[in-house]
Amino acid sequence: MFHKNIKLILAGLITVWAVYQFSQGNIMNGISVLLLAGLFVLFYFKNEFILLAFLQLRKQNFPGTQKWLGYIKNPEAALTIKQQGYFNYLHGIILSQTNMTQAEKYLRKAIKLGLAMDHDLAMAKLQLAGISMTKRRKREATNLMAEAKKLDKHGMLKEQMQMMKQQMKKI
Repeated sequence: MFHKNIKLILAGLITVWAVYQFSQGNIMNGISVLLLAGLFVLFYFKNEFILLAFLQLRKQNFPGTQKWLGYIKNPEAALTIKQQGYFNYLHGIILSQTNMTQAEKYLRKAIKLGLAMDHDLAMAKLQLAGISMTKRRKREATNLMAEAKKLDKHGMLKEQMQMMKQQMKKI
């Protein structure tokens, strides 16, 4: 696991190598090396382990997701702020299956750090509303549900919200 700034330094050095290849007349080598530099820039903005963890989460493979997240030893040094938000978001989703208190901590931290996509933020708030509901905090759950509904512009979480509203009536 590289520090996030090392990825940019490597990209810069590889770009210098590409320029050298261009100056020597090796155009195809220069283009190939430049694409390699672009890969490091991509991994600066989109962490490779978080991408692999999301892939495992799509398959509903929670142990696999946990395994890929385990490769990130120091998230503050290795990840940008948004990536730290997604790191905590993934941990919160995984732990919501087993440990609600820990999941709440991770999800709140993810919301505080920020998530790039509105539907991810809506999902995090909906998860928090469910946790609040299980802890008998109906007002907080209602507020979080309203915020999640505003963020869910495409109606992807509509069914989950309706189920949660029906469960809230029982409390």
